[in-house]
Formats: sequence, structure tokens, C-alpha cells
Amino acid sequence: MSQSQSLRVAIVIFDRFTALDAVGPYEVLQRIPQLTPTFIARERGVVRTENGFLGIEADATYDELPDPDIIVMPGGVGTRKLLDDQPTLQWVRRAHETSRFTTSVCTGSLVLGAAGVLDGLTATTHWRARDILAGLGAVPVEDRVVEHLDRRIITAAGVSSGIDMALRLLAILTDEDTAKAVQLQIEYDPQPPFDSGSTAKADPETIERAAKHFTLRA
Repeated sequence: MSQSQSLRVAIVIFDRFTALDAVGPYEVLQRIPQLTPTFIARERGVVRTENGFLGIEADATYDELPDPDIIVMPGGVGTRKLLDDQPTLQWVRRAHETSRFTTSVCTGSLVLGAAGVLDGLTATTHWRARDILAGLGAVPVEDRVVEHLDRRIITAAGVSSGIDMALRLLAILTDEDTAKAVQLQIEYDPQPPFDSGSTAKADPETIERAAKHFTLRA
């Protein structure tokens, strides 16, 4: 991507989306002048997250941004309704035809799968939604970020992995030095107090508690 080139980034939001799925990639991508992120939805206006505590303004509709250069599809419990939402699925199909990259975070990959974008491809999602993804034509894997650069698709696992995905996307669009500089700008240096951030690391009791008590977060 040249210094003069400008790419339009469509970050899709919808009722009951997960905030960090959308805001994490936004925080990375908006730091490059050549990238112009826009939060889009079926209708303009405030769209609220899964618990209703946070609202983000959709500044454009699907019709107003039919052909973005980059698609970011976040997840959240609201994705379940989108699996049969034809305006959303049709927009994804059409936009993917001309997009430079189509990406997802968490259960956003379910929407890509429902749109037919992931047919036969490995992809990732939130650990509690892998079985749903399998039923939508994709091949679920546990990787944090899954790339199919020849198909212009990148999927990320649950919530926080959207930051990893966006940094990788930035490296592809620009170069690794730029991506590293942005990582430093946002001081993304994870040092969590607990080592339970994946099902491979968490003990059975933690997995059961997460599945039982935090259903809206999936």
C-alpha cells in the first residue's frame, strides 16, 4: 500500500455485538492514515453491544458502503440472528467479491460461513462456537488467527484475538515494521495475571464456569 493510497475499512456492527471484537481491530487500523474505518450497519444510528451497556454509532449503511476494501465482521451473541439475515449475508457476499481482505473476529466467522465465504476452508472462531462453524461449511481449527491469503480471508478466534488479526493484516497491507510500530503505540504487550486464555491451558473447572456463567460473551 503506497503512502497516497487510501483503503476503506467497513467494520460491521449489529444488535448485541461484542465491543472488543470491533474496537480492537479499529484501534489498530485507525492509526494508519491510509486506512479509513467506518462503522456500518443495516441502518444508521446507535447500535448497542450484547449487554446493552455500550452503544456505537453506525455512520453508514450497507447500501452506502457496498464495496469496502477491507471487511471486519465482529462477533457476539447477535451473530446468531444474522445467520438468516439476508440483507447482511447478501452484503457480505457482494462486498467480498471486490474486497482486498475479508476478516472476522470471534463468532463473526459464523456470518462469513453463512454467506458461503468460508466453504471448505479452515477457519477459527470462539471456542464455544466451533460446532456451529462446522455446520456452516468451514473446517474449524483452534488457531488464534487463520489466513487464506490467496482467498483474501483472515479469521480470528475469540474477542481479544481481533487485535492480533488486525496487526497481521496491517503487516500484509504495509510491512512488518509498520505493524510493530503500531503494536508499540498501543502498548500491546499481553502479560495476563492468569494463564487460562484458551481451552488448551484452562483447567476443567474454569472451562465449565466460563461455559455456564458467561453465555452472552460467546
